[in-house]
Amino acid sequence: MNAGLQIDIERLGTPTQALVQALHLHVPAGEILTLMGPSGCGKSSVLAAIAGTLTSVSEGLQPLQFAGRVWLNGRDLTPLPTHLRGVGLVFQDALLFAHMTVAENLLFAVPRHGPPAQRQARVQQALQEAELTGLGERDPSTLSGGQRARVALMRALLAEPQALLLDEPFSKLDAALRAQLRPWVFAHVRERGIPVMMVTHDPEDIADPERVVQLGTPAVIGAAHA
Repeated sequence: MNAGLQIDIERLGTPTQALVQALHLHVPAGEILTLMGPSGCGKSSVLAAIAGTLTSVSEGLQPLQFAGRVWLNGRDLTPLPTHLRGVGLVFQDALLFAHMTVAENLLFAVPRHGPPAQRQARVQQALQEAELTGLGERDPSTLSGGQRARVALMRALLAEPQALLLDEPFSKLDAALRAQLRPWVFAHVRERGIPVMMVTHDPEDIADPERVVQLGTPAVIGAAHA
């Protein structure tokens, strides 16, 4: 089994409609694969299948069903619940905890092994990497959109995921901020050397032109991609 993230989809969809079928994807460690396609083609559903959150996703009023397998570094994730998969998630909305400060949001993600001082040091390092030094005690609602996006990414990385899923991570930002934040995000995830799968509808978001998969077209449905 290949290292990195691998998903083999036989069929993904509702009982009456297939969104994605016969699709095979492999993302090596340190690489970013971009999924693109029109709304409703199944992009975010592929991420949900990897994360194990399909039970919370539906197409209309019908639940989505997944027939296939998901592997991460040779480990079969398919039967595992979300919290045991080692997969991080970053959405288009930062989804920071409103009742926590910025630092508390970050600390929540730090694994609870190790002394408290060491965990706090990791939070301060994350704030520095996110260029938010001194803002740890701020309410997340007082941050700008770009600052919240950086906190969301650092929180996901502090959890030490073995793979990361990015679902339209830049879509709520204006064009200038997107252009500023993209290289920052890509540099940080590549530095961790983990496989990353990103969903977007904007060609400007593509991290690697050699690793792009278009969903919702005859060339993809029924075809295999390595």
